[in-house]
Amino acid sequence: MRVIVKPDHRAPVVVSMVWYKVGSVDEFNGTTGVAHVLEHMMFKGTRSVPAGEFSKLIAAAGGRENAFTTRDYTSYFETLQKKRLPLALRLEADRMANLVLSQDEFAKEIRVVMEERRWRTDDRPRALVYEQLLATALEAHPYRRPIIGWMNDLENMRVEDAREFYHRWYAPNNAILVVVGDVIPQEVFDLAEQQFGGIKPQALPQRKPQQESPQLGIKRLTVKAPAEQPYVLMAYHVPALRDPHNDWEPYALDMLASVLDGDEASRLNRNLVRVEQLASSVDASYDGVARGPGMFYMSAVPTAGKTPQEAEQGLRRELQKIAAEGVTADELKRIKAQVIAGQVYERDSMFAQARQIGEMESIGLSYRDIDLMLEKLKQVTPEQVQAVAKKYFSDDTLTVAYLDPQPVTGKRPAAPPPGLHDVQ
Repeated sequence: MRVIVKPDHRAPVVVSMVWYKVGSVDEFNGTTGVAHVLEHMMFKGTRSVPAGEFSKLIAAAGGRENAFTTRDYTSYFETLQKKRLPLALRLEADRMANLVLSQDEFAKEIRVVMEERRWRTDDRPRALVYEQLLATALEAHPYRRPIIGWMNDLENMRVEDAREFYHRWYAPNNAILVVVGDVIPQEVFDLAEQQFGGIKPQALPQRKPQQESPQLGIKRLTVKAPAEQPYVLMAYHVPALRDPHNDWEPYALDMLASVLDGDEASRLNRNLVRVEQLASSVDASYDGVARGPGMFYMSAVPTAGKTPQEAEQGLRRELQKIAAEGVTADELKRIKAQVIAGQVYERDSMFAQARQIGEMESIGLSYRDIDLMLEKLKQVTPEQVQAVAKKYFSDDTLTVAYLDPQPVTGKRPAAPPPGLHDVQ
């Protein structure tokens, strides 16, 4: 198991995160959602720590704990007073090796997860649009499946599915321990050796390449769901970051997203919301730091009297303007200052520091490149932003999803279901 420690002595606090390099991308058809279900079950007891005791022990020590599942990894974390770090590591090591997956606990927890799916996706029209868009934009790659899982798979999931996933992937040689806080690195290494050193590594499944085939033309879909407003969501296939030292297009795509939607003065807000009054809200984002394919998203909620089709044309016009005319040096300078300031301010948080380190390592990049990536963003030129806008935003790489609002007949629960964990 890799152990990465970053001292931060501003407060007598420590953040401990155990990252397993496994997520929904590693699931099989028929058991979608099992990575997230197992995340829930990791709190349901070991041979020495009964169900529910993990959270009680951390709370009694004055700490907080939780977990989250993504497409690429699963992370478990605790924030505690620095002297209580041994407790966190002892509990994490215990459930890494000794998890008890009982039928009774599984039967209760799978109902929680199904309710979570209803709350997160089935009762949220825009989440349904996003889920259906990914399932359409991607044909071969497992990113097309929802992290929370398809409801039919959850309804038919067995405790054996979670147990098999646990034994296949949860091993020290598939895990990373990240500790950030008021600690001395060698003491953390010694403590990690003490708690995790006795857990034997195991042979991990060989991952086969899962490449998405090139898209052969524009894809369109309409999602009918109870909602008050229409909505349009667009996704373009773009490159993901693979080589932080030599790639430049991912950094330019990151800057392009910020030019379009970095703040209230950005192009989409200025032109589509305030000037043309075509949309009441807009968004642009680049998802390119991942094990799988990169995507560039744009979305809009049309104003009253405007259609999703008109909003789509407005979004595409703004992209075409940048492809044809580029961005100014002053505009890019302003956006860079905001993006870089946001990343620097985020480092004031010990949790954010630990999360950034863990994310990089879990997807096959290096935490040593975090500062390099910031420098690469500073070096993006207006010409590079224009170049990626010209190169990647054609109909052949585009999927467009419309939300067709249906009458709202019920009241959606205002609060999340008990036992909710994070799916991202």
